[in-house]
Amino acid sequence: MTVSDVESARSALTDRFIAEDDVLRTARARALQLGVPVPSPTAGATLRFLAAVLDAHSVVEIGTGTGVSGVWLLRGMRADGVLTSVDGEPEHQRAARETFRAANVPANRTRLIAGHAAEVLPRLTDSGYDLMWINGDPTYYAEHLREAPRLLRAGGIVAFGEAFGGGALTDPAVRDPRTLALRDLSTALVESDQFAAVFLPIGGGILAATKRAPR
Repeated sequence: MTVSDVESARSALTDRFIAEDDVLRTARARALQLGVPVPSPTAGATLRFLAAVLDAHSVVEIGTGTGVSGVWLLRGMRADGVLTSVDGEPEHQRAARETFRAANVPANRTRLIAGHAAEVLPRLTDSGYDLMWINGDPTYYAEHLREAPRLLRAGGIVAFGEAFGGGALTDPAVRDPRTLALRDLSTALVESDQFAAVFLPIGGGILAATKRAPR
């Protein structure tokens, strides 16, 4: 059995215990139609957990998708919390708006920005965020990580989705750009003095790190 097979079996087992409502099931179906990757139910519940533990008021998400991860995040955040979600595909954000309306999320709790993260993140507020959730093309993960120390408050968390690269991360024979980018990311976070990092074996893998307070 390959690493990918083990991950799939584990995800199938844990996802059975996470109940998603009609809003999330509809958003997943919409994502399938659009070919948009979304976090597994267990990964979504993990995002809700992180947002709740942080008592998050401000969260930034890279990769709006159809709103699946956004709903999970909002359900863990404070009642007055605001989710800023960035995506380069307007069609995805239109779908996400439908999802947020169906979930009865007040309009003032979401800020959807259509654009590329490399252009948007530098314009966001210093130390203004409790949590960053990044899920998309791993070849851009290093760029997003560079913004994390500035954007996060001390104790804030940055988390990257699909961090195991479909099981390729631990196979030294695999050297495609996406896998190499994930390896570089994991090395940078594990060796960083600014962050304390951990791999979470959830879904396709979540690499999470909390920003240390200045010493």
